[in-house]
Amino acid sequence: MHKKINRPNIQIIGNDTQAGTYILKIRLAESQKMQFGRFKRGKYIYLPAGDYTYVGSALAEKGSTSLARRLVRHATRSGKKQPHKIREDMISHFSECNLGPQNPIPINGKKLYWNIDHLLDLQSAEIIDVLAIRSTARLENRIAEFVEHYTDTQIVEKSLGANDAPKYTHVMQVSPDEKWWDTLTKDLTDTFC
Repeated sequence: MHKKINRPNIQIIGNDTQAGTYILKIRLAESQKMQFGRFKRGKYIYLPAGDYTYVGSALAEKGSTSLARRLVRHATRSGKKQPHKIREDMISHFSECNLGPQNPIPINGKKLYWNIDHLLDLQSAEIIDVLAIRSTARLENRIAEFVEHYTDTQIVEKSLGANDAPKYTHVMQVSPDEKWWDTLTKDLTDTFC
């Protein structure tokens, strides 16, 4: 039986595991031409201002690859940059629903590692919604493929955000319509939970 725990902009679905798959909705306030680390040999990729999703997973029961730590890491920027506005809500909400340790903030700060880190480190990018599916099942690529073929989803660069599974794309531009996100969330819940 899956339980659903909601807070504005943060939805957690699933059982009591510390592992899972997640979808971030990211709002980019300004268009950017940027590199995603060494992705495609440092190719510059143009991202128009708008909304994006990122599909990821964290399948460990504890440590840095558990769901809460991974999500809070995403909401943290490198150096002395301000974290994403949603980070404090995440920490509070995760504590309320027994997801993760008491303090899931990265101990040694954040170093840019994954493709998505480069986008999330920008001050003009803000995580605005989170859907987390608590499950030990490997759902990341199936969900990414589902989102890729969903209405009003556009691929900016094939395989972006999916270095470990280049057949898929995990960073996609999406409709800014709030109803779009709500419908996607319902459809994902109905399909994968």
